[in-house]
Amino acid sequence: MHQKGNSIRLLTGNAHPKLAEAVAARLGIPLTPCHVSKFLSLETSVQIHQSVRDEDVFILQSPSPPDINDHIMELLILISACKTASAKRITAVIPCYPYARQDKKDKSRAPITAKLVANLLAVAGADHVITMDLHASQIQGFFDIPVDNLFSEPSMVRYIKQEIPDWRNAIIVSPDAGGAKRATALADQLNLDFALINRKRKRDVANTSVPTVPPTPTGSDNGSHNGDVEDEHDHQHDVMELLVGDVKGRVAILIDDMIDTGHTVRLASQVLTQHGATSVYAVVCHGLLSETTMEQMRQVPLKKLIVTNSIDQTDRLAVSDGLMDIVDIAPVIAESIRRTHNGESISALFKPDFN
Repeated sequence: MHQKGNSIRLLTGNAHPKLAEAVAARLGIPLTPCHVSKFLSLETSVQIHQSVRDEDVFILQSPSPPDINDHIMELLILISACKTASAKRITAVIPCYPYARQDKKDKSRAPITAKLVANLLAVAGADHVITMDLHASQIQGFFDIPVDNLFSEPSMVRYIKQEIPDWRNAIIVSPDAGGAKRATALADQLNLDFALINRKRKRDVANTSVPTVPPTPTGSDNGSHNGDVEDEHDHQHDVMELLVGDVKGRVAILIDDMIDTGHTVRLASQVLTQHGATSVYAVVCHGLLSETTMEQMRQVPLKKLIVTNSIDQTDRLAVSDGLMDIVDIAPVIAESIRRTHNGESISALFKPDFN
């Protein structure tokens, strides 16, 4: 592609090279060769083997467990290297924005790390950021540079219509109040009813009959609690109750932006099954599950766990025993890069009929 006097250069680190290769193939361009490794001192080393002078550079990096911090440093150094190599414009393409759940000061002396990451990207030299399904859309306000927040919703709508039998008899379910807007938007696209599950601490609920689930060994929850990052102790007293909607005799489709320990999905699927749902599907953009947690998810009354490939899902898919399905976001990422390069609007990417 040689338009407007400069061409696209697509670079990637070690976070998700498969996605970068798929995006490059969709764009019809080769990946710009670069070598990202570590010295013996564990410092990150970056070498870009092709000129990027006066080029439109896109760096695709999606930090993911267990090497999130290393992936962030790779991205920052790649941005800085392109900046000092006289790139015309540098766009950081980050499908899964790191530290997105730490987006507010919700307790004393808590850091707002999502803002820190925004500052680091800007200082490193990024001119533009493309991301997907931010945990809180106001994170865009942490930046003084343009941020495009893409949505997986059109891809999820197509998956539901094509892959979920009897989807017209389904009901879209939000596992908490924080995700209600996301779930209602999807329900409107599919012309389906909406249900809401209310989550409370056990000590706040008297004589509840809703079953509890043993706490997961480590980590935070799937980030659905309005951005709060909670530890294992917080989950020991969690219960859920169906607050709005009737799921009896219907297919329940749980919607969330992120799944980490899977605690919320486990609780919600039990509640929905208890209330008579014929089957439960979980549709989540960012699947941050560990392999151990993925094995535990096979014991949950869940028909399918649908996630995108915003991070590399190869290892999780291998241990999912058919539970996990992957929705490919490479077409959306590629089209957003093409439109950004050509100065076109990306609003068409938010429409359910985008291909």
